[in-house]
Amino acid sequence: MYRNRLPQIDGPPGGRVFLTDSGLETVLIFLEGIDLPLFAAFVLLDTEEGTERLRRYFLRHTEIARAAGLGFVGESPTWRASPDWATQLAYDRAALDRLNRRAIELLAGLRADYERDAGAPFVISGCVGPRGDGYRPDALMTPDEAERYHAEQIGTFAATEADMVTAITMTHAGEAIGVVRAALAAGLPVSISFTVETDGRLPSGQSLADAMAEVDDATGGGPAYYMVNCAHPSHFDDVLAVDEPWVRRIRGIRANASRRSHAELDEAEELDDGDPEDLGRRHAELKEVLPRRNVLGGCCGTDYRHVEAIADAWLAA
Repeated sequence: MYRNRLPQIDGPPGGRVFLTDSGLETVLIFLEGIDLPLFAAFVLLDTEEGTERLRRYFLRHTEIARAAGLGFVGESPTWRASPDWATQLAYDRAALDRLNRRAIELLAGLRADYERDAGAPFVISGCVGPRGDGYRPDALMTPDEAERYHAEQIGTFAATEADMVTAITMTHAGEAIGVVRAALAAGLPVSISFTVETDGRLPSGQSLADAMAEVDDATGGGPAYYMVNCAHPSHFDDVLAVDEPWVRRIRGIRANASRRSHAELDEAEELDDGDPEDLGRRHAELKEVLPRRNVLGGCCGTDYRHVEAIADAWLAA
């Protein structure tokens, strides 16, 4: 529906604000008690019961967005639904294709009602995750390797109602470049979301500014926009407080609830859900340094409370 004109960037004057979801995997594991092997939510799509759990999760978020009068970006539960992870989970390529398609069908089933009731766009995004660990750059790839690897999943999305691709928790520029190339070859607009450590740098050690510049230079400014996810705002707010053109390329933040480092979160046995109201305020404070930012959501440790607080604080500001 929106492949040729994403409403996040081609909306009315001033830009429309979009909400997205929270920390899907941590909600399912810690709040709903669901076992997700290898942190893979897409496996739930293999059963009607699991699909219904995911539908209820996304429905809760669309209700928050509808109440606030915002658009919605539905991010498919496919962060782990790529070949290497599927092989570890004993899914063959045919099954992987089927489940990626089913993920988009799930969101498409929610779109018509939302747009009718909310009077706002519902953008369907095919979520692509890193080939390796989302916290550590343990599978550094060249752009060519990354393009070949991610082309399969992105090709599936291109044959569905997906409006775009979003690469979440990218740890290094090489993989991001490959994702962008694969998405553009498939005819899909793409957003790149980098994760950063407590010092505001990517896990690879590269600065956010340099990583974005490398991707833009290698792809002719290919990404529709950039995001930052899987980090607390205190980890990167100072980095963004500069009046430079690259900052204006960032349209989305999906922050963690916790101030802990990735290493600390990896070792944690209990969920650190932080302070929803504080997280909302910190999102609102970023409004001054990110004038084009209009995609708001959460990541690890966040749930419906955090997303609602983010929406309320942003609108109040």
